Amino acid sequence: MAFQQEPAYVHGQAPRTAILFCNLGTPDAPTPAALRRYLAEFLGDPRVVEIPRPIWWLILHGIILRLRPAKSAAKYASIWTPEGSPLKVWTDYQARALQGRLQQQGHHVTVRYAMRYGNPSIASEMDALKAEGVTRVLILPAYPQYSGTTTASVMDAVTSWSTRARHLPELRFINRYHDDAAYIDALAARISAYWQEHGRPDKLVLSFHGVPERTLNLGDPYHCECHKTARLLAEKLGLGREQVQLTFQSRFGKAKWLEPYTEPTLIALAQAGIKRVDVACPGFTSDCLETLEEIAQEAREAFLNAGGEQFHYIPCLNDSAPWIEAMGRLCERHLQGWPTRQAPDAQALAASRAAALTIGAKN
Repeated sequence: MAFQQEPAYVHGQAPRTAILFCNLGTPDAPTPAALRRYLAEFLGDPRVVEIPRPIWWLILHGIILRLRPAKSAAKYASIWTPEGSPLKVWTDYQARALQGRLQQQGHHVTVRYAMRYGNPSIASEMDALKAEGVTRVLILPAYPQYSGTTTASVMDAVTSWSTRARHLPELRFINRYHDDAAYIDALAARISAYWQEHGRPDKLVLSFHGVPERTLNLGDPYHCECHKTARLLAEKLGLGREQVQLTFQSRFGKAKWLEPYTEPTLIALAQAGIKRVDVACPGFTSDCLETLEEIAQEAREAFLNAGGEQFHYIPCLNDSAPWIEAMGRLCERHLQGWPTRQAPDAQALAASRAAALTIGAKN
């Protein structure tokens, strides 16, 4: 096995700590070509699609990547901003805000963000952290609820990177925070603030990203963790069971996925006489295609066309102060034992920067 070139090791170098905040990913542009690259990587992950590889390769490259990129590009174009993909914009902001919050508490920690699919990749950001002399890395997935399709895939990417590195940093992974008190508080604060401005709905729908039902039967805890998040959030908001409905969105293919499905549920609610629904997506920490297009546009249209009168989409946590605080508290718990309150040695930092520049020049 060929290992990549390592930054020069400096004896006595002060340990440096970093947090890598990992989100799902986004195409580089709302174009068919960019979507083809992105979908090939995303749908080519065996964690995402658990179909025998030879069969799935034929379906993916023979059908899906020929037909879906143009349709998906049009959807991305409908939510694209001057700064780029909303998911990337919010993830970048959250990483910078998290670093600021930790610095205010006296922690000397570098925070970067990476995408499991697309750019910046997890491998490229891990390379950059090593070049800067980082010796300890806490991996923080943007997924509150654990799933093999998401959280475990992030771990796969970090592990794959580690096979090319000779001098590995210490690694820690945050698996889940679906029932974290500060995370629940941040969700409740987001929804409560929205209701103070817009009033309350007849029904609050909590829509989580779906996964195939077989993952539950095979032992994936995602379904249970979504239900616990929904229960704790409803309790925090003081809502009874009849006021809240949990659903799952983003079904793909013909297999049975976790139920109830979001859009059919919204149609049924409208047909049952529910006049106003508010939809929030607790499993997404950043607004993205699945929230801004699938929910705020497609689901809205379905509900109104079925006879509903008012549809409100409540934005994700995004840049809310309670969420940044929740991220900070979560990371502080998992950073315990690492000397993050000690400023890195200036001489060691200078040496690591010089090594990074040398590697960059050679590449």
